[in-house]
Amino acid sequence: MAAPTTARPARRTTSSTRPSPSSARPRRRTLRPDPDRRWRPTSRKGGVCGYTLDGKTCGKRGAHYCEPRADRVVKFFAELLVHPAGALANTRFVLAEWQECEVIRPLFGEVHWSDQWGRYVRRYTRATIVLGRKNGKSALLSGILLYMLVGDGEESAEVYGAAANTRQASKVFEPCTKMVRKSPVLARRLQHIKNARRLVDEQTGSHYEVIPSDADVELGHSPHAFVLDEVLSQPDGSLWEAMSTATGARTQPLLLAITTETKDGVSFGADFIDEADRVLEDPARAPHHFVFVRKAPRTQDELDRLNRLFPGRPDLPVSLDPWDERNWYWPNPALGSFLSLAALRQDAAEAQTSSAKENGWRQFRLNQRVSLTSRWLSMDLWNARVGDAGPASGPDWIAEHLAGQRCWGGLDLSSKLDMTAWSLVFPGGEVLWRFWVPESVVPVLDEHTNGRFGEWCDEGWITTTEGDTIDYDRIYDDIETDHRRYGIVDITYDKWSGEPVRQEIVKRTRITMIESDTTYLRMTPPMAELERRLKSVGGEFSHLGNPVARWMAENVECKRPRDDPDRMRPVKPARDKSGVRIDGIPSLLFALDGALRGLPAPSVYESRGLAG
Repeated sequence: MAAPTTARPARRTTSSTRPSPSSARPRRRTLRPDPDRRWRPTSRKGGVCGYTLDGKTCGKRGAHYCEPRADRVVKFFAELLVHPAGALANTRFVLAEWQECEVIRPLFGEVHWSDQWGRYVRRYTRATIVLGRKNGKSALLSGILLYMLVGDGEESAEVYGAAANTRQASKVFEPCTKMVRKSPVLARRLQHIKNARRLVDEQTGSHYEVIPSDADVELGHSPHAFVLDEVLSQPDGSLWEAMSTATGARTQPLLLAITTETKDGVSFGADFIDEADRVLEDPARAPHHFVFVRKAPRTQDELDRLNRLFPGRPDLPVSLDPWDERNWYWPNPALGSFLSLAALRQDAAEAQTSSAKENGWRQFRLNQRVSLTSRWLSMDLWNARVGDAGPASGPDWIAEHLAGQRCWGGLDLSSKLDMTAWSLVFPGGEVLWRFWVPESVVPVLDEHTNGRFGEWCDEGWITTTEGDTIDYDRIYDDIETDHRRYGIVDITYDKWSGEPVRQEIVKRTRITMIESDTTYLRMTPPMAELERRLKSVGGEFSHLGNPVARWMAENVECKRPRDDPDRMRPVKPARDKSGVRIDGIPSLLFALDGALRGLPAPSVYESRGLAG
C-alpha cells in the first residue's frame, strides 16, 4: 500500500451549492493500481514460479503477484461467459476495470509457497467485498463460482452458495444457470439439476449447489469454494464458521462473503464488516484475507482515512454531502457503466422526502452504516504513534524510562469478575497502562484473541490475580507503586467504581480523585482530544507499543446522537457474547480529561509565604 499523503480538505456543500446533474464533475478514469505495489508478506520461500499461460511465464519467486494466473481468470470471463441480464445482457463478460484490477487480479493472482502442498497456491483463502447495491455483484459472483467449479483444476470440487434463505442464495445461482445456457462450452460440460438447485461437472466429479442457512446440517461438506451473500442478513456466524473449518483438505479454497453495510451496529454482519475495515488498514493483520470495501464516509475522520489509504484516487468522495453526485462513485464503482446514474438521481430525489427513505439511501446506495454506533479509531493512525518503544521493549523498560515525570491518572474499574484498566498520561504524550484480570477469565479471552491474551499475561502486559475475582489489594498496591515512581497530579475515575475504592486509594496515596462517567458531557472533550493527538504530527500521543491497548483501540465503538453528531461517547461491548474488551480506552479518556484540566491552581502561600 502506498505511503499516506496529506488529506485533501472536504468541501462542505449546502443545498444551494450542490452541483446539479448537468454541472457535476466529469468522471475521470480510476487509477489502474500497480499489482507489484500491493502489500504482501516478505516470504522468499519457493523457487521460480514458472506458471505459463499463452506463452507468458511467471519468473518470480516467494510471495508474489503471478500475472499469468490472473490472466487465466480474466480470460475465463471474457471467453466463456456472457452477461446474464441488464444493459449488457448477452454480451461477452469483459470485466470492468475495477472488477478486473481491484478484485479478480489480486484475488486470483496473489500466490505464496505452500510447504504442505509443495507448490505455489493462492494466498487469499478468504475474501470480503462490501459495496452498494446494484453494482453487478450477482453476475461477478456467478462468474467466480463457475470458475471455481470448472476452471480451477480442482478434482471433486464442492462449490456452495448460501444467504439468509434459499431464495436469496438463488439470486446468485440463477445467473449461473443463465451463463451456462448461453455458453456453448459450459452448456456441454455442466448438467443443471433444477429441483436440487445444482450444477454438476461429471468430468471432474464436481458440483455447485445452493444450501440453506443452517450450519447444523452443513458439517459434512468439504468446500473448495463457498459464497455467503448479504452477510448483514445472517443471524450469527455459525454457517460461516462451519464452512471455514471444513476447508482443510483443499489446496487453495476460497470463502467469499459479499454484502452491503448493515444498520445494526451490534451484529455478526457489523463485526464481519468491521474486521474487513481493519484488514484494509493493516493487511498484515490477516495476509490470507482479501478485502474490497467501498463505503461513503459519514464523518470527516472517515474521509481523511480514505485519503490516507488511497492517496491520489480521482474517484474518492470530495465531501460528506450524500446528495453530491461526486460522492456516489466510490461506493458504486459500476456507476456510469452498468449502474444507471439517472436511476440514482431518482432515488436521491425520493430519499430527500423522509428520514426513513434517507436512511435506506445511505445504507444501500452509499453503503453507510446508519446506526448510531460505529467503529471509532482509525488503526493506521494508531499504528503510527508507537513512539520511542515497541512491544519488544516490554512494560518494565517503558515504566523506568518515564520515572519521576509528572502525569495524570485514569481508572476504569470493572466488576470483580472482569478486567480493570489504569492509565497514566504524560506531558510528552506517552501513555502507560496497567491491566488486571482474574486468572479464570484468561482462557475465555484467549479463545477470542487466538491465544494472544495469555501471551500478553506471560509477557507482563496484564497482571493476573488468583481465583475467580480480581484482588483489589493488588490494584491498590500497584497504584501506590506508581504514585511513588511518578508525579501523579490527580486521578479521574468512573463513578461506578464505588466509594470504598476511592477512599482506599486516597488513604494510601493522598492523591486527589475526581469523579467522572462515560456520558456525552464528560466523554466528548477527551475523545476529541485523543482524535486530535492521533492526527497531530508533533508527537503529542504515544502508546509505546502496548499490544493490549491496541487490541482495545481497534474494538472500541463510538455512539453519536443524530441531533448533535459532534458529541460522542464510547460504547461498552457485550462482554459475555463478544469476548471484546475496551477498558483501556475509557481509562485513557479519563486520564486525558485530567490532562485537559491541567495542573491545579497554585496556592497563594506558594508565592506569598505563610506570613504574606
